[in-house]
Amino acid sequence: MIWADLLRHGAQTLSAAGIADAPHDARRLAAHVLGIEAGRITLIAQDAVTPGIAQLYEGLIDQRARRVPVSHLTGSRQFYGRAFEVTPDVLDPRPETETLIEAALARPWHRLLDLGTGSGCILLTLLAERGNQTFGIGTDLSRAALAVAMRNAANLRLGDRVQFHAGDWLDALPVSIAAFDLIVSNPPYITLDDYADLAPDVGLYEPRLALTDEGDGLGAYRRIIRAAPAHLVQGGWLMVEIGPAQGREVADLMTRHGFVTVTATPDLDGRDRVVAGQKPRI
Repeated sequence: MIWADLLRHGAQTLSAAGIADAPHDARRLAAHVLGIEAGRITLIAQDAVTPGIAQLYEGLIDQRARRVPVSHLTGSRQFYGRAFEVTPDVLDPRPETETLIEAALARPWHRLLDLGTGSGCILLTLLAERGNQTFGIGTDLSRAALAVAMRNAANLRLGDRVQFHAGDWLDALPVSIAAFDLIVSNPPYITLDDYADLAPDVGLYEPRLALTDEGDGLGAYRRIIRAAPAHLVQGGWLMVEIGPAQGREVADLMTRHGFVTVTATPDLDGRDRVVAGQKPRI
């Protein structure tokens, strides 16, 4: 058997299981097995496949057909041009979150706080993009998630520019920590009612704690927006990722808590994705 035949069979298996982008996932898993970039798959399409490699690949295809996320099978996910370790303890970084990265990079800042950091993909990407004069802190209630973030920081050689603290949102910060120029967060915003309707890839395999607040989807925003001003410098910014129907409500929360220049930024699909507000300068 050659790789072209094995890839075709893998894609058919995934398609029959209802996987939306079956050929793409089949190629990603093949690239993982071979230890090559996914874009190089076409170069080996006519190569023969050894029985052991074929068995390994088919095992991964079977797991993906049962809706195990590709990132959990490969152990990593590309985000903003970098590879991040991903485990079932953290959210799988998603392309729409890059909207938050772009919004944050459009503002001046040196000290950064990421609330609910998970894999650290937001915090570490921003530090890597902005350069050596920046410093960041990530907080998370999950110590298992923080362990993943720490490994990602080490892999990206950012360990000397970042700290991680376990705890509940801003309560995790040590008392001695100075104020920040920018606070970012991608908190759990899925309502309890909507959680039951999530795709199996998400609902079965990603941490519930990072997906839903077990209520109306706004609980984390209320806590963060209420507490954030005390941890921001004058003129500092708070930026949060939101669900596509939450823009008005989150913007109103920011306005009621004294933020100015409150804006909503859409993602590439035109849906509100990031709400930002500035602490007034006195």
